[in-house]
Amino acid sequence: MKKAIILLALSLVLLLSGCTDEKPAKEEGDNNKATVYTTVYPLQYFTERIGGEFIEVETVYPPGSDEHTFEPSQKDMMNLADSDLFIYIGLGLEGFVEKAKETLKNENVTMVPAGENIQFVHPGEEDHDAAHEEEGHSDDHSDEAAHEEEGHSDDHSDEAAHEEEGHSDDHSDEAAHDEEGNDDHNHGDIDPHVWLDPLYAKELAESVKTALADQMPEHEEQFEKNYLELAQELDDLHNDFEQTVQNAKHKEIIVSHAAYGYWEERYGLDQISVSGLNSSNEPTQKELQKVISEAKEHNLKYVFFEQNVSSRLTEILQKEIGAQPLMLHNLSVLTEEDLENNQTYFTLMRDNLASLEKALNE
Repeated sequence: MKKAIILLALSLVLLLSGCTDEKPAKEEGDNNKATVYTTVYPLQYFTERIGGEFIEVETVYPPGSDEHTFEPSQKDMMNLADSDLFIYIGLGLEGFVEKAKETLKNENVTMVPAGENIQFVHPGEEDHDAAHEEEGHSDDHSDEAAHEEEGHSDDHSDEAAHEEEGHSDDHSDEAAHDEEGNDDHNHGDIDPHVWLDPLYAKELAESVKTALADQMPEHEEQFEKNYLELAQELDDLHNDFEQTVQNAKHKEIIVSHAAYGYWEERYGLDQISVSGLNSSNEPTQKELQKVISEAKEHNLKYVFFEQNVSSRLTEILQKEIGAQPLMLHNLSVLTEEDLENNQTYFTLMRDNLASLEKALNE
């Protein structure tokens, strides 16, 4: 009887000990590494490059998923709750984030909206406000006149393009931004695909560096070193994009959805898009016919498809104009094939550069 009482007491002590030590045991198993989750692939890659051996990072997106429509599972939310940092773009891209904030508010997770720290610079803005307002237009209206006539279409100004929200008459950068208000996940006034611009990607990486340094200040010097190496590669990529577009025979490309507006602003490309900023925002039959007409007008030989966007209408357009298909990777998520081939942000962006060079010179 005495032996049974002792065994029972020992069992109770072990049980209570297990309950008390559950959290510390998990922390010891982490080997002092920070656990980080991200949304889009570039954030995962930048975190890996900057954090190095001091972090463990995964994306919440499954391979080949659509970043616009993804909804996390219960398991995903549990993983986020157990993480130290959750790094996402913001700018209205990830529709699930607001709910996730509410769910995770009592958890010890630092939320990092990396895209919301970007300092957006529009063409000509630093030289003269009027140059930005009248970008791409040849009328003689002053800044004040442009604002006064906002909402009118007499001079087909930038403001008129916004008035015609949801239409694709000119399929310009302004039109691409117009359509964002129609998305299921509203992107507001900013194109969230910032990682496709190497210079904005550098700002994303800087936000990642800052978040990691705040989490693990003892490694700040190494994070800074890793960031500077990454930043130099992004600068080199930017220079190569700039040269490729400057030397191109023409500037127009056809894409399945309007994810490439920053290439328009930064390098002078003209994206003719089948869908809006959200890949699920498909055009009407009338709008599709206008896209087809514009593609024929420019005698374009290639249509760009994307790794995670399945568009029947883009296939129709391709056949209608007799163009060849090319791949343009939007880098939001990797596919299983990308993972098998050990693709990275830079290998994919340089593949994009090669595809652009081909399409812009035929």
